[in-house]
Amino acid sequence: MNWLPDDFVHPEYVPVPRTTLHLRPIREADCALDYPAVMGSRERLWEIFGPAWAWPSETMTYEANRVDLLRHEREIAAHQSFNYALLDEQETSLLGCVYVDPPERAGADGEVAWWVVDALADSEVERAFDAFVPQWIATAWPFQQPRCLGRDISWKAWLALPRA
Repeated sequence: MNWLPDDFVHPEYVPVPRTTLHLRPIREADCALDYPAVMGSRERLWEIFGPAWAWPSETMTYEANRVDLLRHEREIAAHQSFNYALLDEQETSLLGCVYVDPPERAGADGEVAWWVVDALADSEVERAFDAFVPQWIATAWPFQQPRCLGRDISWKAWLALPRA
């Protein structure tokens, strides 16, 4: 079963309105930017994603992160799932991510989650990003019932749903 139409072309570069930032598919080569972003915001990210994804581990190494990014890059190429990096114009800072995944739980045809680094938490940039992501999913992706995890539904409620 394909979760996306065969002719779907995923976005490669997505400007985020009201910011100087953009999204693009993450790559293994982004590890030097991703690792400090994740580990620098690890405690808050664990509060968000830990119960559902057991990520990011307190002991995650640079090498483990690199392997994880390589997996994401391969899954993107195969249209199995998508991880988009939130980057500055020069791509010298990774400031967050958006995950677009096939549904793990019943009642949706795509599941979306996102985060920003601690430095952007509760900022105008985060508010712009929070407003943008659901609109982007609605207009650029072929979903009829996307679910924004931690937004439309709490992680706890999501975990209680039956598996898809």
